[in-house]
Amino acid sequence: MLDETARRILMVLQDEGRTSTAEIGRRLDLAQSTVYERIREMERLGIIEGYAARLAAPKLGRGLLAFVRVHTAGRREAVLTGQRLAAIPDVQEVHHVAGEDCLLAKLRARDTDDLWRLLREHLDPIETITSTHTTIVLDTVKERARLAL
Repeated sequence: MLDETARRILMVLQDEGRTSTAEIGRRLDLAQSTVYERIREMERLGIIEGYAARLAAPKLGRGLLAFVRVHTAGRREAVLTGQRLAAIPDVQEVHHVAGEDCLLAKLRARDTDDLWRLLREHLDPIETITSTHTTIVLDTVKERARLAL
């Protein structure tokens, strides 16, 4: 699907999303216009979904990371529950999963008191949730959105 040139461009953008097309061209020995056209085509195809800054959650008062496994009465309820979880600002990710649970949510909070408030005020009222299991992360060894190409 992707040739070597596209892969090389994507590797640079994943590491440094603000790199100019001129700089990417210089690094990869490509014309700036080629880089620009390739990037625009990958955006059009949906390979590049967007650009964002990576923020240091602890420095912004969101140092506690938790994963919540969510069980619902059935798969139909899981779809609705997933949508409601996704609407909560402190929920960073929601995944439908195979296995015993239906959903896996990644949450950020200030501390354990804030996590408790978040669970109580936002998850408890969701009537389609039958049970949850929360795991608090003590240390993160690796957390990246970068894909191996």
